[in-house]
Amino acid sequence: MMDILENARSLQLPDWWVCAGFVRAKIWDTLHGFEERTPLPDIDVIYYDDSNLQEKVEKDWEAKLRDLNPNVPWSVKNQARMHTVNQLPPYTSAVDAISKFPETATALGLSLDPSGKIILVAPHGISDVIHVVLRPTPHFTENPSLLPIYKQRVIKKNWQATWKQLQISTT
Repeated sequence: MMDILENARSLQLPDWWVCAGFVRAKIWDTLHGFEERTPLPDIDVIYYDDSNLQEKVEKDWEAKLRDLNPNVPWSVKNQARMHTVNQLPPYTSAVDAISKFPETATALGLSLDPSGKIILVAPHGISDVIHVVLRPTPHFTENPSLLPIYKQRVIKKNWQATWKQLQISTT
C-alpha cells in the first residue's frame, strides 16, 4: 500500500487521495483474517484542481502511474469536474467529494504529508468500516434520487460474497 501511496504522491497533484475500495477492502480483509489482499478492480486516485477540468489530463496522470507501477489498475479522477458526471452541485475539495461517495465505509481516503506520514480522511468516521457495516452516506439518504444508485451498487458489487461478516443497511 505504501508503494501505491508513494506513486500517487510523486505526481504532486493538488488535494490528492487514494480512496474508496483501496482503504475499505484492506480493513475488511484484515478483519476477516485474510492472508492475501482481495484483488481490486481499480485503485482510485482523486485530486482537486479547478484550473484544468479536461478528462485527458486525468488519462495522462494514469499513464504516468502505469509507467511507475504497471501492475496496478489505476483510475485518476479530478473531483473538480466529477460533479458534472454525477449531476450534482460542484464539490469544494477532494474531501467534499469523498463525503458524497455512496457508502460510509467507502468514503475514506489516504494521503501522505510532506514527511511521508499517512493521513486518513473519513468524513463519516470509521465506525462502519471497522464494524463491517455498509450503509449509504447522508448525501445519499438525504437525496431520494440517489438511493437507488446505492442499492444497485450493493447488488452489483456483491461484497458479501467476499466479506461474509458484512452487514448491509439501506438507511
